[in-house]
Amino acid sequence: MTETAAQPGFDYLIVGAGFAGAVLAERLATATGARVLIVDRRPHIGGNAYDRYDDAGILIHPYGPHIFHTNSADVFAYLSRFTEWRPYQHRVLASVDGQQLPIPINLDTVNRLYGLNLTAFELEAFFASVAEPAAQIRTSEDVVVSKVGRDLYNKFFRGYTRKQWGLDPSELDASVTARVPTRTNRDDRYFADTYQAMPLHGYTRMFEAMLAHPNIKVMLNTDYRELQGLLPWRHTIYTGPVDAFFDHCYGRLPYRSLEFVHETHATPQFQPVGTVNYPNDYGYTRISEFKHITGQAHPQTSVVYEYPQAEGDPYYPVPRPENAELYKRYEALTHTRPDVTFVGRLATYRYYNMDQVVAQALATFRRLTAGPEASELAVQPG
Repeated sequence: MTETAAQPGFDYLIVGAGFAGAVLAERLATATGARVLIVDRRPHIGGNAYDRYDDAGILIHPYGPHIFHTNSADVFAYLSRFTEWRPYQHRVLASVDGQQLPIPINLDTVNRLYGLNLTAFELEAFFASVAEPAAQIRTSEDVVVSKVGRDLYNKFFRGYTRKQWGLDPSELDASVTARVPTRTNRDDRYFADTYQAMPLHGYTRMFEAMLAHPNIKVMLNTDYRELQGLLPWRHTIYTGPVDAFFDHCYGRLPYRSLEFVHETHATPQFQPVGTVNYPNDYGYTRISEFKHITGQAHPQTSVVYEYPQAEGDPYYPVPRPENAELYKRYEALTHTRPDVTFVGRLATYRYYNMDQVVAQALATFRRLTAGPEASELAVQPG
């Protein structure tokens, strides 16, 4: 019998079976032989990236579309251990002035919107002529208006942002709209990353492969607090909301949530691309059609409408200076808990893409197994 098997309990309790938790569980179990218990309050693994087949037999993302893209060869190579890929480049249209126009704004967007015939070189001059330079870029409004002027800002960004965040772009950090580039060519891909692909058989199958290690035990429909005093473990990895971990002692960190309304239609295709944004009309921000994203062939099609709301599961940290200051108070508390590692979107109050969460989890694994706590937590491979 190995030393690992002889010891009672677990080496790690991981709270949350999304990307951060699953990557750390896999790495710790596979690379160090650690015994890992991963728990999630939801009835499934995969976090918000979880996918499943709906009643029509169409693969859907219950928590809205998750499009994988990364510039990191390391992240892509790591995930490739657990899935094959289907190449996919996401395209988005915005419903503006009775047309569906490419977003991010590009040469075709401007020409079709204004009935022009500009070249790429002329578009740069056009943007320069309508831009309103700002002495200092502080807000999301500043980012867009200083690049493409107020009319494009009003048509494509202001209404969408107000719906998404419940705040005007002038009240939000510049990082919100800085995520969406402006192009002077005809590139209509939403992302420009080196690696753009979807897990061939879905995210859930990928997560199942990641967690299929004999040293990993999974408990679903479980609040980790219910396990205290029932099971022994040596170190906690927490991927949930950091303010909830500390019982909201400084107040709640603000998040935006979403309501997802799923529909199935008796037609092979509902819309021309994976996602259509509605910046100025209706209560929803966008409609996504899953078959574009997954490549599934099916006589019917399923779509999801996204309605932003203030209450509900936390999805998006609200990027405002006062919220960053509140997070810093919670972050200071995390430093008083050497027995807990905080990782992931919710635990670090940052809006990370999926690949960024994977990269953060891999970096956290290296730190856990190479830092001062490594000797205390090291176990013999089983």
